[in-house]
Amino acid sequence: MQEWITHNEQETEQLGAKIVRSVSTPAVFCLYGELGAGKTALVRGMARGLGLSCTVSSPTFTIVNEYLGDRELIHFDMYRLSSADELFEIGWEDYLRRDAVLAVEWSENVEEAFDGSEYRIHLDKLSETDRRITMEGAQINADTCV
Repeated sequence: MQEWITHNEQETEQLGAKIVRSVSTPAVFCLYGELGAGKTALVRGMARGLGLSCTVSSPTFTIVNEYLGDRELIHFDMYRLSSADELFEIGWEDYLRRDAVLAVEWSENVEEAFDGSEYRIHLDKLSETDRRITMEGAQINADTCV
Protein backbone atom coordinates (compact mmCIF):
# COMPACT_ATOMS: atom_id res chain seq x y z
CA MET A 1 0.00 0.00 0.00
CA GLN A 2 1.16 3.52 -0.77
CA GLU A 3 0.12 6.68 1.04
CA TRP A 4 0.27 10.38 0.22
CA ILE A 5 -0.92 13.53 1.96
CA THR A 6 -2.24 16.32 -0.24
CA HIS A 7 -2.83 19.81 1.11
CA ASN A 8 -5.24 21.22 -1.45
CA GLU A 9 -7.37 20.29 -4.44
CA GLN A 10 -4.58 21.06 -6.92
CA GLU A 11 -2.24 18.59 -5.22
CA THR A 12 -4.97 15.94 -5.28
CA GLU A 13 -5.40 16.54 -9.01
CA GLN A 14 -1.63 16.36 -9.55
CA LEU A 15 -1.52 13.03 -7.74
CA GLY A 16 -4.35 11.69 -9.91
CA ALA A 17 -2.41 12.65 -13.04
CA LYS A 18 0.76 10.96 -11.83
CA ILE A 19 -1.03 7.80 -10.71
CA VAL A 20 -2.79 7.30 -14.04
CA ARG A 21 0.41 7.86 -16.02
CA SER A 22 1.96 4.90 -14.19
CA VAL A 23 -0.55 2.27 -15.33
CA SER A 24 -1.37 0.59 -18.60
CA THR A 25 -4.90 0.20 -19.85
CA PRO A 26 -7.35 -1.21 -19.31
CA ALA A 27 -7.32 -0.25 -15.65
CA VAL A 28 -10.07 0.05 -13.04
CA PHE A 29 -9.72 2.43 -10.09
CA CYS A 30 -12.17 1.93 -7.21
CA LEU A 31 -12.49 5.18 -5.28
CA TYR A 32 -13.63 5.30 -1.66
CA GLY A 33 -14.27 8.32 0.52
CA GLU A 34 -16.99 10.40 2.07
CA LEU A 35 -18.69 13.31 0.32
CA GLY A 36 -16.13 16.03 -0.30
CA ALA A 37 -13.12 13.75 0.19
CA GLY A 38 -11.68 14.61 -3.22
CA LYS A 39 -12.72 11.68 -5.41
CA THR A 40 -13.79 13.87 -8.32
CA ALA A 41 -10.68 16.06 -7.96
CA LEU A 42 -8.54 12.93 -8.26
CA VAL A 43 -10.47 11.92 -11.40
CA ARG A 44 -9.98 15.43 -12.85
CA GLY A 45 -6.27 14.86 -12.40
CA MET A 46 -6.53 11.46 -14.07
CA ALA A 47 -8.12 13.14 -17.09
CA ARG A 48 -5.21 15.61 -17.28
CA GLY A 49 -2.74 12.76 -16.91
CA LEU A 50 -4.35 11.04 -19.87
CA GLY A 51 -4.00 14.22 -21.94
CA LEU A 52 -7.72 15.03 -21.90
CA SER A 53 -8.74 18.68 -21.78
CA CYS A 54 -12.42 18.10 -20.98
CA THR A 55 -14.39 19.42 -18.04
CA VAL A 56 -14.72 16.61 -15.51
CA SER A 57 -17.68 16.55 -13.15
CA SER A 58 -19.19 13.84 -11.00
CA PRO A 59 -21.75 11.79 -12.94
CA THR A 60 -24.06 11.45 -9.93
CA PHE A 61 -27.26 11.70 -11.96
CA THR A 62 -26.06 10.20 -15.25
CA ILE A 63 -24.08 7.40 -13.51
CA VAL A 64 -21.35 7.43 -16.18
CA ASN A 65 -19.41 10.08 -18.12
CA GLU A 66 -17.09 9.15 -20.97
CA TYR A 67 -14.11 11.34 -21.81
CA LEU A 68 -12.59 10.39 -25.14
CA GLY A 69 -9.19 11.15 -26.63
CA ASP A 70 -6.03 9.22 -27.45
CA ARG A 71 -6.64 7.48 -24.12
CA GLU A 72 -10.15 7.10 -22.71
CA LEU A 73 -11.42 7.83 -19.21
CA ILE A 74 -14.78 6.43 -18.15
CA HIS A 75 -16.01 7.96 -14.89
CA PHE A 76 -18.71 6.23 -12.85
CA ASP A 77 -20.58 7.42 -9.78
CA MET A 78 -22.28 4.55 -7.98
CA TYR A 79 -23.80 6.71 -5.22
CA ARG A 80 -27.36 6.13 -6.44
CA LEU A 81 -26.97 2.42 -7.17
CA SER A 82 -27.95 -0.17 -4.61
CA SER A 83 -26.25 -3.23 -6.10
CA ALA A 84 -23.85 -4.47 -8.74
CA ASP A 85 -26.83 -5.83 -10.69
CA GLU A 86 -27.72 -2.27 -11.64
CA LEU A 87 -24.15 -1.69 -12.83
CA PHE A 88 -24.27 -4.78 -15.03
CA GLU A 89 -27.58 -3.54 -16.47
CA ILE A 90 -25.86 -0.41 -17.82
CA GLY A 91 -23.18 -2.47 -19.55
CA TRP A 92 -20.35 -2.80 -17.01
CA GLU A 93 -18.89 -5.81 -18.83
CA ASP A 94 -18.76 -3.84 -22.10
CA TYR A 95 -16.88 -1.02 -20.37
CA LEU A 96 -14.38 -3.51 -18.95
CA ARG A 97 -13.53 -4.70 -22.47
CA ARG A 98 -12.53 -1.21 -23.62
CA ASP A 99 -8.93 -0.05 -23.60
CA ALA A 100 -9.69 2.64 -21.05
CA VAL A 101 -9.20 3.86 -17.52
CA LEU A 102 -12.35 3.32 -15.46
CA ALA A 103 -12.68 5.45 -12.33
CA VAL A 104 -15.50 4.33 -10.04
CA GLU A 105 -16.69 6.63 -7.24
CA TRP A 106 -18.69 5.04 -4.39
CA SER A 107 -17.29 1.62 -5.28
CA GLU A 108 -18.53 0.18 -2.00
CA ASN A 109 -22.08 0.22 -3.44
CA VAL A 110 -21.14 -2.27 -6.18
CA GLU A 111 -18.32 -4.22 -4.54
CA GLU A 112 -19.43 -7.55 -6.00
CA ALA A 113 -18.75 -6.22 -9.54
CA PHE A 114 -14.99 -6.24 -8.94
CA ASP A 115 -12.70 -9.22 -9.45
CA GLY A 116 -9.65 -8.16 -7.41
CA SER A 117 -7.57 -6.84 -10.32
CA GLU A 118 -8.53 -3.21 -9.73
CA TYR A 119 -6.61 -0.47 -7.94
CA ARG A 120 -8.26 0.67 -4.71
CA ILE A 121 -7.85 4.28 -3.66
CA HIS A 122 -9.13 5.58 -0.31
CA LEU A 123 -9.41 9.32 0.28
CA ASP A 124 -9.72 10.48 3.87
CA LYS A 125 -10.42 14.06 4.95
CA LEU A 126 -7.86 15.10 7.54
CA SER A 127 -8.98 18.73 7.56
CA GLU A 128 -10.87 21.12 5.34
CA THR A 129 -8.02 20.98 2.80
CA ASP A 130 -5.75 18.06 3.71
CA ARG A 131 -6.36 14.53 2.42
CA ARG A 132 -4.72 11.19 3.13
CA ILE A 133 -4.79 9.13 -0.04
CA THR A 134 -3.88 5.46 0.08
CA MET A 135 -3.66 3.12 -2.87
CA GLU A 136 -3.51 -0.65 -3.12
CA GLY A 137 -2.86 -2.64 -6.25
CA ALA A 138 0.01 -0.74 -7.83
CA GLN A 139 3.34 0.71 -6.88
CA ILE A 140 4.42 4.02 -8.34
CA ASN A 141 7.40 6.17 -7.57
CA ALA A 142 6.18 8.14 -4.58
CA ASP A 143 9.02 10.62 -4.98
CA THR A 144 7.46 11.85 -8.20
CA CYS A 145 4.06 12.48 -6.63
CA VAL A 146 3.08 15.80 -5.09
